[in-house]
Amino acid sequence: MGQEVLRVENLTKSYGDKIILENISFDVNEGEIIGIIGSSGSGKTTLLNTMIGFIRPDRGDVLFRQRHLVAGSEDEKEVYGSVFKKKNDFKHMYGFAAQVPSFYEKLTVVENLKYFGDLYGLSKESLNANIKTLLAMVNLENSSNQLGKNLSGGMERRLDIACALIHNPAVLILDEPTADLDPVLRNNIWSLIHKINNKGTTVVLSSHHLNELETLCDRIAIIMNGKIQDIGSPDDLKEKYLKDHDIAVQTYPADYDNLEKKIKAKFGKKALGFRVEGNELIVSVEKPQEVLNDMIKVIEKEKEKILELKLIKPNLDKVFINLSK
Repeated sequence: MGQEVLRVENLTKSYGDKIILENISFDVNEGEIIGIIGSSGSGKTTLLNTMIGFIRPDRGDVLFRQRHLVAGSEDEKEVYGSVFKKKNDFKHMYGFAAQVPSFYEKLTVVENLKYFGDLYGLSKESLNANIKTLLAMVNLENSSNQLGKNLSGGMERRLDIACALIHNPAVLILDEPTADLDPVLRNNIWSLIHKINNKGTTVVLSSHHLNELETLCDRIAIIMNGKIQDIGSPDDLKEKYLKDHDIAVQTYPADYDNLEKKIKAKFGKKALGFRVEGNELIVSVEKPQEVLNDMIKVIEKEKEKILELKLIKPNLDKVFINLSK
C-alpha cells in the first residue's frame, strides 16, 4: 500500500448526552479498500459524514494529503490539510455516495452526470470523456437517456457511484452501497467497486454485510458503540479472534445425541461445542486437523453412515459476534 491519503485523528462527536463517536483514529492508505463494519446505530454513517467534512466533530480532525504536495518533501503540516479548513481543496479529492441516492429523478442518467460534473468546474471536453468512461464502467451505456425515476435499485446505485466519480477523485467514500439490494445486485456492486479500485481509486465503505467484505477489503475497521474495536486485514482479525473451527457432518440414521456423547468422551476439551443445524451436527474444535480423522472413526464405529462432511471456515460474522459478547 502507498502512503496515507487520509488521517482520522481522535474524532469525537456527541448529540446531547449521547456519544456517537468516541476518540476514533485510523489512517486510510493510498490504493486500498477499507471497510467500516458495525451494526445499525454504531456510528458508521456519522463517521463517514465527519470524514468528508459534512459534520464537524466536537474534538479531533480529519487530514487529507494535498495532491500537489508529496509527503517527505515538505513539512508534514503543509502536506496534510484539514478537511474542515480546506473544504474547497478537499472536495476535488473525494467522491461520496450516501445510502439514499443523491441524483435527480427528473433528469436522465447523462443529464445527472453533466450536472454533477459542472459542479466541479470540469471542461466540456473532460466532462464528456469522463461520462463516456463512467457509463461503460457502471454498465449504463444503454440507459443513458433514461430518467432517474425509472431506474431499478441496482441501476440507481450504479448511477449514484458514477456521479461520485465524475470528477475523477482519488478517494471514493460509500455509505452502505448495497443496502436493500438482493444478493445478485449486491454482487454486481461489489464487482464494480473492485473494478474502480483496480483503476487506482482508494475506497472507503461502510456495510453490515460482513462476510461479503472478506474478499473485497484490504483492511476492515470494526466499530461498536462509537469506538473502533479493532482494525486489520480480514485474515488478521479472524486469526486474532477465532480460535475454533466448525466441522459439519451429516449422517444416517443421525443419532446426534449419541454421537455428541461419544465425541465428547473421545476428545474431551478439544471438542469445544456441539449444535444441530438442520440435518447436520456441528462440532466446534480448535485444531480440526488434529481431530478430523479420529472423529470419522468414532462416527463409523457407532454405525453411522457419513453422507456429508465439511470444514466450515471461520468468517467475519463470527468475529463480530465474539466482539459483541
